[in-house]
Amino acid sequence: MSKTLIVIAGPTAAGKTSLAIQVAKHFKTEIISADSRQFYREMSIGTAKPSKEELAAVRHHLIDSHSILDSFSVGDFEKAVINLLEKLFKTHNQVVLVGGSGLFINAVCNGFDELPVASEETRNALNQILAEKGIEHLREKLKKVDPVYYSEVDIHNPQRLIRALEVYESTGNPFSSYRTKTAKQRDFNIIKLAISQNRGKLYEQINLRVDQMVENGLIEEVEGLNDYRHLNALNTVGYSEIFEYFDGKLSKEEAIDKIKQNTRRFAKRQLTWFKKSEDIKWFDPREYDSILNYLDAETSSLRSGDQKN
Repeated sequence: MSKTLIVIAGPTAAGKTSLAIQVAKHFKTEIISADSRQFYREMSIGTAKPSKEELAAVRHHLIDSHSILDSFSVGDFEKAVINLLEKLFKTHNQVVLVGGSGLFINAVCNGFDELPVASEETRNALNQILAEKGIEHLREKLKKVDPVYYSEVDIHNPQRLIRALEVYESTGNPFSSYRTKTAKQRDFNIIKLAISQNRGKLYEQINLRVDQMVENGLIEEVEGLNDYRHLNALNTVGYSEIFEYFDGKLSKEEAIDKIKQNTRRFAKRQLTWFKKSEDIKWFDPREYDSILNYLDAETSSLRSGDQKN
């Protein structure tokens, strides 16, 4: 237990990337991304990946590691990160895990249960409902059969909605009932912190980020992925709204405003998820010195405890 995973969580646009780089430099270590979309090579602008300069400053893992054509579940992510940590801890005492995907972070920290496998017929039927009735119908169905998971899941991600409904349709039990009740024992320490600003400032940052994405070529990026729009990876905030613009359902301005609105809603759900965790220490993202002092004290305390044991 002499090794420590430092988890940096928080809502989108809060400043996690910048902080993670500062922390990784401080501990002379590397970063693993816990963002559920940044591992897709084809999606860069709309997922707000770290810049080339940021990626060059500290070595990052699980960014651009997969294609949108690949299947990469939460369970796959857990296994990939645990294998990565086994290698990284051979040369580093600390490793940074950063992201806003609570389900993915939880899988690394506490484990992820093997869920029941649904039949292809069930999956196809739910995808048919998505195609014919839209994502709102899936949301209402999940809200009715599993309000616990509905309150936590990214409701703009049809893949998550369908997976949860698959489990319910196949077993008659809600998806949330299958999640790990007892955390897996990890052979490393875990320190969790999260950052967020006041709601108004965060929303201002989100709106600014979306404008920057559009300026950086978001619409052109989505246009280049139009042939793959049926893939679940692309049914997500920042992409689905632009597809609606291409289809003539929204004007360009309306699509941009909708991205901002949906991103703000997503950030609110992220905050709800992380604030349920009692073991997360919260900071303002500008409190670099306080954060580093806190991490120094915590890692020092853990080392002292290991030596006593």
